Amino acid sequence: MRHLTLIVAALALTAAVSCESSGNKYVEVSGFTQGVEFSVKFNTKALKISPEQATHYIDSILTVADSTLSGYNPGSMLSRYNRGEKVEPNWIMKDIFDRSKDAFEISDHTVDVTAAPLFDLWGFGFTGEDDYVPSEEEIAATMKISGMQNFSGDLSQAAPGQKLNFNAIGQGYTCDLIAEYLYSIGATDMLVSIGEIYLDGLNPAGKNWTVAIDSPIDGNNEPGEHVQGYWHSDGKAHGLVTSGNYRKFFVRDGQKYSHTIDPRTGRPVQHNLLSATVLADDSCTADAMSTACMVLGLEKAKEFLQEKGLEGFLVYDEAGEFHTWCTPGFNITY
Repeated sequence: MRHLTLIVAALALTAAVSCESSGNKYVEVSGFTQGVEFSVKFNTKALKISPEQATHYIDSILTVADSTLSGYNPGSMLSRYNRGEKVEPNWIMKDIFDRSKDAFEISDHTVDVTAAPLFDLWGFGFTGEDDYVPSEEEIAATMKISGMQNFSGDLSQAAPGQKLNFNAIGQGYTCDLIAEYLYSIGATDMLVSIGEIYLDGLNPAGKNWTVAIDSPIDGNNEPGEHVQGYWHSDGKAHGLVTSGNYRKFFVRDGQKYSHTIDPRTGRPVQHNLLSATVLADDSCTADAMSTACMVLGLEKAKEFLQEKGLEGFLVYDEAGEFHTWCTPGFNITY
């Protein structure tokens, strides 16, 4: 359990409700963290502690993760680091950076948490001007301080101009933290949703989990309002994450600029892949690999998924119409 058992905070619990079915009792904990709404559902039947204690620890873990990794929290360790302040990196900061370096290599350098200055430059980060199209000179200058190849490696204080942005893996990483804790207290049936998803076992109805995959319609900001299809679990543990260019973008002079920035070029991607859903053993990996697909584009994303042995579902535009492609093992219905 690494250090999760040491995370205890005297905080008010988020909303908690329960439902019973076939002798099982599920609890749901919900609230707001890292800039998104979250929901944690789990079966309490085999818990080693009380559901009230479990929800307290979940709330505590989320609070520590938010106060470490969230760029939307001005007092977080990440925000202070990005302002150039000296910090004492905790185990979460160190661990997620190690995972980030792995993601950088596995993704063929398309997922880079040290590319934060580029996201800020284009207005998709935590600072900077919204809906901003930078000049070639600004992009070139930012590229010189951005990227793993330029990163100092110091997690206690950033070098001048350097910043970190964990958005490509942070929510998936936090899902895994919660799941790891739930396993440690005896839970096996769970669905953890923090922008991204981790799930295992059965739902409250005693069936495999089903997850709706949103349709990548520009401006579709309400999860479940427009659905492209439904992924069906096999009852095993999985991380499931969708990345897309339909919620965070702006249009300038008829040109759409999405929040998916290729760290290798310093520019938002321009291709017809609209969303990528990736299935992996954990949510952190699924989070990073779905981002990688969105950077790579349709054809390279297909090759990437097959090369890495990952299951995935891609939605793309062709002549103004949505089309889909998925790997053979991705269990989806429409």
